[in-house]
Amino acid sequence: MTESGQATAQVRPKVLGVAAYLNVGGAVKASEFYQKAFGAEEVNRIPVDEQGRTMHIHLYINNGSVMLGDAYPEHGYPLQPPQAFTLHLDVEDPDAWWNRAVAAGAAIVLPLQVMFWGDRYGQLRDPFGVMWSIGAPAA
Repeated sequence: MTESGQATAQVRPKVLGVAAYLNVGGAVKASEFYQKAFGAEEVNRIPVDEQGRTMHIHLYINNGSVMLGDAYPEHGYPLQPPQAFTLHLDVEDPDAWWNRAVAAGAAIVLPLQVMFWGDRYGQLRDPFGVMWSIGAPAA
């Protein structure tokens, strides 16, 4: 609120295209992991509740948006294991991105290698169960 009693609008981070929205067990810890593993920039966070949960965190990763929040089973959002999707990072230096993510604790699912379609590509699983792929055209 301003001194005159008028509500002030919160500046909302820009979201372009399609943005993934992840429900994870421990959104604050996931944000910290994504910052360390993928160079994420946290641009918005709703404060945590008395149980340490947050309903919303917005990150920029590699010029794209990823949003996440904790599960709220009492409101119809139970925690479920991630399945049937992979978040892909198309980057200029896949080895640097890969090494940073592995050093942060991502588990290797498919080693980074030159694939039959010509990209250097690999897959990782983060500590929250989310699959990520990293790739770029092979040099």
